[in-house]
Amino acid sequence: MKKLIHALAAAACCAASAAHAGDSMPQSLTGAEGDSARGRAIILDRKAGLCLLCHSGPFPEERFQGTIGPDLNGIGARLSEGQIRLRIVDPGRFNPATIMPAYFRSEGLARVAPAFRDKTILSAQQIEDVVAFLSSLK
Repeated sequence: MKKLIHALAAAACCAASAAHAGDSMPQSLTGAEGDSARGRAIILDRKAGLCLLCHSGPFPEERFQGTIGPDLNGIGARLSEGQIRLRIVDPGRFNPATIMPAYFRSEGLARVAPAFRDKTILSAQQIEDVVAFLSSLK
């Protein structure tokens, strides 16, 4: 019976992460590359991405930048495009206690306001735009 339970749990785990290759999501969410300039704009937008609330980076025009999350300088040299994508889509996969929101998940979330239920924070295209920009930060 224990073997059956372990086998079912393993199968469920594999099915849930079929789009992931270890710590990476190598496939684009849209099937196309993102636009780096739009990605930078999303990161700087304090109403869309809110990235600078927690992160800092090469944005000299932005006076207030966060220090809670990792610095975005050089992230494209530290992580692959697929690793960056997965960390934006579902950061809880790497740190279950993270306060970073899952920008492209709408299920299994806690404390979501009714107006935002069943919606992602960013669209697939916006995710790809942010990935394009962050990947360029070598």
